[in-house]
Amino acid sequence: MANKVASSDPWPIITGEFSIGNPEDCVAVITCGSHLSDFPLTAGASITGPCKTENIGIEKVVANVVSNPNIRFLIVTGMEVKGHITGQAVVAFHQNGIDAEGRIVGAVGAIPFIQNLNEDAIKRFQEQIELVDLIDTEDEGKISAAVKACAAKDPGALDVEPMVIKIEEEGGEEEIAGFRPMAAEVATIRARIKEMEAAMIATGNLNKYAAGVYTGKIEGILIGLTLTLVILGLVLMGKGTLDFLIGGV
Repeated sequence: MANKVASSDPWPIITGEFSIGNPEDCVAVITCGSHLSDFPLTAGASITGPCKTENIGIEKVVANVVSNPNIRFLIVTGMEVKGHITGQAVVAFHQNGIDAEGRIVGAVGAIPFIQNLNEDAIKRFQEQIELVDLIDTEDEGKISAAVKACAAKDPGALDVEPMVIKIEEEGGEEEIAGFRPMAAEVATIRARIKEMEAAMIATGNLNKYAAGVYTGKIEGILIGLTLTLVILGLVLMGKGTLDFLIGGV
């Protein structure tokens, strides 16, 4: 039987919009922007719930995970939160950590800045967790199967003490590194504007190409017509000269 240890007291240490099961179970499930039922608990997960933001949301997930060394797998599932792209940010955070400015390396969301997790907490999370990427999946059967597959290979608790992290929320999604987090709708609009700008640039390039092709055709026709007239003129001149010579004879 896999070795189990005591988690922090209380656990989870950070409150949130989630459901909890047996703290000795080795799987945690986050559902990004989806609000699914607590069926992962029945399949063998210790905690499940949405994670909507790519900054404070991820910090809360990490805090609740590292405070329970029994959790060894994190399944990232559910639909992405528009603008925040939280699931991708979680994957990037687990793989790459953060840069010197606190930005999650490789994250593409609106404002993926981490300010409440130090290097030790990040390393603990990366060492403790095997991440399973099921982003954009809401199928209960697939998610439950993934939970059971992880539970079946439970390596036991990480041989460390629970790590307690304090999260300074300051009333919600605070300003980070001089920036204010955008609402998902605003971030979505900005992303759509960027897509439109890219489409406009691509269309402009295609128009330039088409104009170049059209211009080339016109130039080709003019050159061909000019050459035809020149040749025709030479032929007529040659014929006239020949007629003159014959007449002279």
